[in-house]
Amino acid sequence: MNRRDLLIAPAALAFAAGADAQIDSAPVRILVGAPAGGSTDTLARALAASMGTALGRAVIVENKPGAGGNIAAEAIARAAPDGRMLLMSFTSHAINATLYPTLPFDPVKDFTALTCVATSPSILVAHPSVPAKDMRELIALAKARPGQLNIAIGALGSSLHMAGEAFKMQSGVDIVNIPYQGTSPAVQDLLAGQVQLMFAAVGNVKAHIQAGKLKALGVSSAQRLPAFPYVPAIAEALPGYESSAWFGLFGPARMPAALARKISDAARDALQQPGMRKRLDAADAMAVGNSPEQFSAFVQSEILRWAKVVKFSGARPQ
Repeated sequence: MNRRDLLIAPAALAFAAGADAQIDSAPVRILVGAPAGGSTDTLARALAASMGTALGRAVIVENKPGAGGNIAAEAIARAAPDGRMLLMSFTSHAINATLYPTLPFDPVKDFTALTCVATSPSILVAHPSVPAKDMRELIALAKARPGQLNIAIGALGSSLHMAGEAFKMQSGVDIVNIPYQGTSPAVQDLLAGQVQLMFAAVGNVKAHIQAGKLKALGVSSAQRLPAFPYVPAIAEALPGYESSAWFGLFGPARMPAALARKISDAARDALQQPGMRKRLDAADAMAVGNSPEQFSAFVQSEILRWAKVVKFSGARPQ
């Protein structure tokens, strides 16, 4: 090595170190394929605050709603696998694999599964005029009156829609779907008695149940919820039934294993923080925090599981 090389080498090393430092300190963007203020957005923002501390970098949440989360998912599928862009997705990531005839990405191969952040069960509620006080009575009533009961759907193809379809498929009942453009108008019509039944997020109907304006017939989780210990799990009347929404963190495909593990660990550590636990409790969600390998296997099993329900429902994207 000559004198010129000796002079250049340290400069090159210093430049490379500076570039690495710049990459390490660059903000992380978490895309959310849902509007601001919803459950996915709320959880993403709570997670971002705690992850930023663990990673030593700013973590920013950006909303890219539309097409059931597919717009945000496509952006991440096309992103560089450098950890700067992540996706906070939800159950529709698995449902859309069958719901949409074609997708501009592969929901498994084009992503690195990092961790399942949380799950959130729903609750089947009825207008007080429905003459059934529990799930067994509802199933008997629906079988005695095929096609005469109806159920509100806040969004076609959503996890709440599929919760209802899974119930119908497993119980063999014929209940008519009444689609709405959003959860709020569906809940309002349910309160007014314009529709009879609805699978809803717990937070959207908790106050109405407590006020006696709606009847809680069953929760979609495998066990009863601490918030409603007197409301049976649907599985108590329909063994094997379970349908909870989930929220998960993904990166682009081909992320280096060490980088994926670092981000996954930061997210999982964030889920243990008291502030994050408080936010999850407020959203009636339960922390998961599994490994990248476990989450990847879970996503693949969810795609297969929901494919059967989507096909049964005959649903098509709006």
